[in-house]
Amino acid sequence: MTDSHSLPLAPGAVLEPTPFHGRTAALNLVNAWERWQGHTTVTTFLSPEDEYFATRTAASLYDVSPMLKYRIAGPGAEAMLDRMFTRDVTKLKPGRCLYGPWCDGKGRVIEEGTLFRESAESFRLNAAEPQLHWLDACAYGFEATLEEVTEEIAGLALQGPLSKQVLGDLGLAEAAALPFFGLGRFGFEGGEIEVSRTGFTGDLGYELWIAPDRAERLWDRLMAVADPRYLRPMGSRALDVLRIEAGHILVNVEYVGANHALRDSQTRTPDGLGLGWAVDLRKPGYFNGRRAIEAERAAGGPKRRLVGLDVEGRKPAHGAWLYAGRREVGQVTSACWSPVLKRNIALATVEAAYAEPGRVLNAEIYYVKEVTQGRVDARATVVEPRFYQPAHRRG
Repeated sequence: MTDSHSLPLAPGAVLEPTPFHGRTAALNLVNAWERWQGHTTVTTFLSPEDEYFATRTAASLYDVSPMLKYRIAGPGAEAMLDRMFTRDVTKLKPGRCLYGPWCDGKGRVIEEGTLFRESAESFRLNAAEPQLHWLDACAYGFEATLEEVTEEIAGLALQGPLSKQVLGDLGLAEAAALPFFGLGRFGFEGGEIEVSRTGFTGDLGYELWIAPDRAERLWDRLMAVADPRYLRPMGSRALDVLRIEAGHILVNVEYVGANHALRDSQTRTPDGLGLGWAVDLRKPGYFNGRRAIEAERAAGGPKRRLVGLDVEGRKPAHGAWLYAGRREVGQVTSACWSPVLKRNIALATVEAAYAEPGRVLNAEIYYVKEVTQGRVDARATVVEPRFYQPAHRRG
């Protein structure tokens, strides 16, 4: 996978290991690495297929330590974040999380991420791209302090239908009982661990947050129960298939953040990314981008929309151009063969007039086979982008 945070290692690159590196390096049998926010992370341990099926049928572990983490605290933290987020942060209670976007004044998404409310006056924001300067600008005039805490917190995503049982095996039955998007701190190995019912795979799952000096102990405890639960470490190649199946977007893949875009065509509004549900126009007062989002809706909506595609054949449509007759109407941003659905699927941005479910487009797919290149045209039917949403995910 090549995305906003994971890129192939350049020769001679000097990167920081994650707190789990001593354990993941020993298991990385194909020595496949990439960089993520200045850290070395695993592309695949041995077999992306095995890592994928472990997640969909049992459980897997993915090192999320390089994810950027920011603590926002103080009497004005709630008001500051409520102005920044498109969602109503005042409704977020301690011990709960929310996912949503934040925008610039033109209603263009800067990024989307997960916000944890750890106490009445303390929040933590998880993001893929650096956000400290934007947070600092948003905090002006509010009684709130900002701090990047990325290096202070190690993280593991524990995902899959058996993840509850794995937590129970660790003596964390209370954590396993967290509701969807719940959050809590629990005793673990003489210290404390924070657990959130969150993840990026579209499956049942949790994220485990712990002090870096205790990270390897957490890994060892998980590996001690791995075989009975078919728990497997996972790299980014398998994760990319899982997140596409779930319809999860990725910054610098499905869109470019408004504060980094070189041209306006790279940016998207929440409605253009399928995040209209995360815009709460009922909340009182102003939030960044509110007037622009209202104006876009009044004018009929965004000119381009994110859609899902069912693509005929088995050649992944990475980067394929999409046509309605002779008219170019969009492009595929992410694509894969879905093993669990037995379908060739994709996420794409298309002109709004061609985004209704059931519309059939033509995908112009270019591919490389051994040393030759080829091109094939394939029917691509517009569908809802949430391809895989198992009922047990919220159970």
